[in-house]
Amino acid sequence: QVQLVESGGGLVQPGGSLRLSCAASGSIFSSNVMGWYRQAPGKQRELAATKSSDGTTMYAPTVTGRFTISRDNAKNTVYLQINRLKPEDTGVYYCVFASPGRIRNPDYWGQGTQVTVSS
Repeated sequence: QVQLVESGGGLVQPGGSLRLSCAASGSIFSSNVMGWYRQAPGKQRELAATKSSDGTTMYAPTVTGRFTISRDNAKNTVYLQINRLKPEDTGVYYCVFASPGRIRNPDYWGQGTQVTVSS
């Protein structure tokens, strides 16, 4: 089992920034992918960004240029820096942990952290 603990969500004004963190613990396999899904109110969950243990990175077109994913493999932690926040970024952000090739059906999910962008 892998446990994921997220932090860093909150209320931010449009144009602001946030940094989300997700720490993984438990039976972590060395070759893995960590990432972030997000779900806006009334919309389908979207895979926003991923970063594998070998450094391969992916961003959804909707977040490219504003989101930066990074990870500290020694700490089994993944981060999501979100800049120039927009109201449409509002939603619940979920950290995920998966075997390579399974990021679309992750093995593990965090509990989610709320991000609200509003003036």
